[in-house]
Amino acid sequence: MKSKRYKKLPENTKELSPETFDKVLSTVKSNCTTKFDESLDLSFQINNKQKKNEINIRTVINLPGGTGKKVKIAVVCEEAKIQEAKEAGAEVVGGDDLIEKIKGGDLNFEKLICTSSMMIKLSKLGKVLGPKGLMPNPKLGTVTNDIKKAVSDAKSGQVEIRNDKDGNIGLSIGKKSFQDDLLLKNFNAVIDALEKEKANITIKGDLIKQTFITSSMGVSYKLKLPKVL
Repeated sequence: MKSKRYKKLPENTKELSPETFDKVLSTVKSNCTTKFDESLDLSFQINNKQKKNEINIRTVINLPGGTGKKVKIAVVCEEAKIQEAKEAGAEVVGGDDLIEKIKGGDLNFEKLICTSSMMIKLSKLGKVLGPKGLMPNPKLGTVTNDIKKAVSDAKSGQVEIRNDKDGNIGLSIGKKSFQDDLLLKNFNAVIDALEKEKANITIKGDLIKQTFITSSMGVSYKLKLPKVL
C-alpha cells in the first residue's frame, strides 16, 4: 500500500520525455519528502542480449564528489599488515581467524579487501562471498598489497558498476543534500566510465538502452544522456 506521502508525488513520470541530468535534478530533489537524506540513484538498462555473447560489465570508479555513505571495510591480510589496515581505517581486520569467521557466515562488513598472498586461502570461500558480491577481485582493486590506498578509495567515494543477469545497472551518486555541481561531477564520472567499458567490449548497437534517475523514496524519470553510449 502506498503511503500518503508517496501518493502526493507526481504520477506516470516514466512516461515523460527524457531530460538531461541538469534539467531534471531539481525535480528529483523536490520529490525527496522523507525526513532522512535520500540517496539519488541511477538505473541503466544495457543492451546485453547479443547473438554471440552476453555483455558483462564490472568495474569501479571513484566519484569525485563522494557518495555520502559510510562503508564498513574488512581486510584479510598477513599479521605484519594488520596494524597498517587498522590505521588505514578498516573496521574488521584479521588473517586466518577472520577467514574462519567468514567461512562460518560472519559477514559483518560491506566491502572486503585481501592481500595477494592471503587470496589463495580466501578464494576457497566463493560460495559464501560470491552470492553477496563480496569476493575480492584484482580488477576492482580489492586484491592488493597497498592496503592503505584500497581502504582509502573504498571510503572516499568508490562505487562499483556491475550489471545483473537482466542487464540492469544500479548505483547511487550521492545524497539530496549534495550541491548540484558535485552530483553533476559524479554523474559525468559514471558516464565516462561506461564509455570506457563500451570501448573494451564488442557490441552491436548502443550499450545503453534506457537510463532513469530516482531518489530513495521517490519516483523515476527518464534521462537523456550527454553522449551516445
